[in-house]
Amino acid sequence: MKISIIGVGLIGGSMALKLREKGIADFIYGIDNSDKHLSEALDLHIIDERADLEEGIKNADLIILAIPVDAARKLLPKILDLISENQTVMDAGSTKAGIVHAVQNHPKRSRFIAFHPMWGTENNGPASAVSDSFTGKAGVICNKEESAEDALQLVKKVAESLEMHLIYMSAESHDVHTAYISHISHITSYALANTVLEKEREEETIFQLASSGFSSTVRLAKSHPEMWVPIFKQNKENVLDVLNEHISQLRKFKSALEKENFEYLGELISNANKIRGILEK
Repeated sequence: MKISIIGVGLIGGSMALKLREKGIADFIYGIDNSDKHLSEALDLHIIDERADLEEGIKNADLIILAIPVDAARKLLPKILDLISENQTVMDAGSTKAGIVHAVQNHPKRSRFIAFHPMWGTENNGPASAVSDSFTGKAGVICNKEESAEDALQLVKKVAESLEMHLIYMSAESHDVHTAYISHISHITSYALANTVLEKEREEETIFQLASSGFSSTVRLAKSHPEMWVPIFKQNKENVLDVLNEHISQLRKFKSALEKENFEYLGELISNANKIRGILEK
């Protein structure tokens, strides 16, 4: 099968490596606005050939759209304009409602699968791609009833080759849940990093004293704004809802400390400990 990857960075590159390793991809075209990324992807054997959009779409059985969600929302209708009835398009965006809405009335809507591989790191670019990145992770397919059965089966095969387990839900439900388990984590990490940078002026002290706990908490703060500003923009209402709740929780901790109510502080921490049992299931 010939595959075109639009966006040969962390997600697109990792998918390409695994699909080649599994023998799903016989030939991979790379499409990207960055000549540097395309050259790196060729050197790393992530792709076999660079292509422009029209050439890459025309020659591929499967087109994987792995670019920031605002760009994906704009480009997807054009991609569907160019495909034939036997081609399949899937995306890998972290928000889904806006992307699905952008093509809901397109005559070739059924050839598109709204897909989100639940994995990512703070790194970007082809050099950050890792073939086993998705192993054991969840892959979400949204609004499957709007997609053709053969296209759905092809994406199921792709997810199986990536060694992911599939979850099905509506695009709206997906965006609510990811706001709580992914998007708020990034905002919290950015805010904590900015707090430390504002209060701790001695960079050497940060370097010397930073523990693994601090490093893991602010790891996401290294994620690039080019990716995350569009995600927050596309999922603004859900992110604001969870952010308001997060601020409310922070105020409880602040109040407990101000009033020296250490019993209540312990209750807050004990309640938070319940998340351990959920995550260890």
